[in-house]
Amino acid sequence: MDTSVPGPVTPHVTDTLASEPQAHHLPIKFTGSGSEYFRIWIVNLLLMLLSLSVYYPWAKVRRLRYFHGNTLIDGKPLDFHGAPKKMLKGYLLVGLLFGLYSLAGNFSPTAGLVALAIVVAIWPALMKSSMQFRLANTSWCGMRFRFKGSLGGAYWALLPMTLPIVAFVGATVAMPVNGKPTLEHGVAFGIVMLLNLAALPWLFWNLKRYQHNHYALASLQTTFNATVGSFYKVLFKGLGVVVLLMVLPLALSFGLIEVSKGSESRGPFIALIAGLFPLLFMLLVFVTIKPYMTSRIQNLIWTRTGNTSVRFLSHLRFSPLFRLTLKNWGLMIVTLGLYWPFAAVALTRMRLEAVTVKTRIDPDELVNLISAVEGDAAGDAAGDLFDLDIGL
Repeated sequence: MDTSVPGPVTPHVTDTLASEPQAHHLPIKFTGSGSEYFRIWIVNLLLMLLSLSVYYPWAKVRRLRYFHGNTLIDGKPLDFHGAPKKMLKGYLLVGLLFGLYSLAGNFSPTAGLVALAIVVAIWPALMKSSMQFRLANTSWCGMRFRFKGSLGGAYWALLPMTLPIVAFVGATVAMPVNGKPTLEHGVAFGIVMLLNLAALPWLFWNLKRYQHNHYALASLQTTFNATVGSFYKVLFKGLGVVVLLMVLPLALSFGLIEVSKGSESRGPFIALIAGLFPLLFMLLVFVTIKPYMTSRIQNLIWTRTGNTSVRFLSHLRFSPLFRLTLKNWGLMIVTLGLYWPFAAVALTRMRLEAVTVKTRIDPDELVNLISAVEGDAAGDAAGDLFDLDIGL
C-alpha cells in the first residue's frame, strides 16, 4: 500500500442521504507518545537482529497495532487484526521472488531479464492482495474496511510504472559499449529522461486513482476526483522550489570565486568555501523539498477523496512540517538515530491531525448505517487470491 501515512477510509453513501443539510466534522487525533513507541521499537529491533529479520512480521504487527490503536476518529480508535504468520508468508514469497531474480542474473543477463519480467508480471496481483489484507484487518467501531479494486485495475495502475524503467534500460543498451557516445546518443538519452520525468505525475495519479476509488466500509465506498492536471501542477511547483533553492547557493558560490581571484593569500580558502555551497544546495533541497511535496500531495489526495456526503479535508501546512523535519533530523543526528521513534510519532501526529472527516450524516447515524450492513459484507473481507501482506 503506498510510501504515504495510512488514513481512515471515508465511504461512498447514497444520494438520498446527501441532502442532509448540516455538516459534521469528525476530528482525527493521535494519542501515541515517543517514549511508549520507543519501548516497542527497541524490542522489535533487538528481536529482529537476534532472529536475522525473521521476527519482522511480528514487529510490524506490534507497530501497526500501536499506531492504529492511538489513531482516534471522532474519539473512536482504529484497530489492526493482522496475523503475523500470514504476513510472514508474504515476506517469504517476496524474498523468494527477488532471490530467484538475483540468482538468475548471475547465470546470464537474459535469465535475469526473464526473472525480472516474471516479478513485474505478478507484482500487481501481490499489491492488490496486500491492500486487501491490510484493509480487511483494519477496523473502526468494530467494523472492518475493505479494498474493492479489481485485478485488472491493479495491472493498469502498476504496469505503466514500469515503462520509465524499460525506457531507461533501452536507452542504456543503445549506448555504444566501446568508444565514446555520439551526440545523437546523448540527445536520445536526454529525451528519454525528460519523457520519463514528464510521465511521473500521470503515473502517480493513475496509481492513486486506483487506490482511492476502491476503499470501502460495508456497502459504502470512496471516490477520487483529483485530476491529472492537479498532479502536474504540484510537480511544477516543486520544481520551482528546487530552482529557488538553487539560485542563492550558486550566486554566492560564483561571487566568492570572483572575489578569490583578486586575493592571492585568501584565494584558496575562499575557493574552498565557494565549493561548499553546492553541498549547501543539496542539503537545502533534501530538508525542504520533501516536506513541501508531502504537504501538497497529502492535501491534494485526501481532500479529493470522498463524495458529496462524506469526505476528507486535509490542511497540512508546509511551515510546521518543515520545522518538524529540521528538528527530527537534528535530534536523530545528535542521538545517532535513537530519536527515530520520537520523530516517527511526531510526524504521524502532525499528518493525521491535519485531516478531518466531513460528513452530512450525524456521526451516530453513520455508525448505525454502517453496522446495519456490515454483516453482509464481512464474509469477503479477506478473501483474496493470496490473502497475505507484502509490506506495501
